[in-house]
Amino acid sequence: MIAFGVSRRQKNPLRALTDDERRSLERTSRSHSTPAALVARAKSLLSVADGSRFTDAARTAGRRSGDGVAKLVARFNRLGLAALEAAPSGRPALTYGPAERERILETVRQAPDRELDGTATWSLTTLRSSLRRQPGFERISTHTIHSTLRGAGLSWQRSQTWCQTGTATRKRKAGNVVVNDPDTEPKKS
Repeated sequence: MIAFGVSRRQKNPLRALTDDERRSLERTSRSHSTPAALVARAKSLLSVADGSRFTDAARTAGRRSGDGVAKLVARFNRLGLAALEAAPSGRPALTYGPAERERILETVRQAPDRELDGTATWSLTTLRSSLRRQPGFERISTHTIHSTLRGAGLSWQRSQTWCQTGTATRKRKAGNVVVNDPDTEPKKS
């Protein structure tokens, strides 16, 4: 039977801190400009280094559970001060290379199929729907599409279309004329 107030033996105790590590942790724990999660982790590690149990260290840092402190201590023992940063979680963000970006731009340059796409002009959502039907783009986001179009020098126009930045189509007596703005490059930067 376990008596209350008596802590269990900690499986992975904190290794001894070097002087540099202690100074860095103390500086981080007092910082007002560092993200709160990093400050809490530094406070937890300092509390454990000063002899506190994991649950007490968690409470000192404003946390509820000592389990998170135990995992932090194990990570600190392996990685050192790099353990203060958030551990990677989830899957990595999808990145599209030059070939995929060119496929996105090719899709934009094509007129949408009114029957299949349900539109006469591209918007980000209709473009996303069209691209998601293509292999390799099943999870593409409107943010990715927008970034790709902006990176290629395209911008959203009042006419509800994507056009090359610095160009405009004007109606004249002789017909439609494409007008180029000579100050496009200075305006971009």
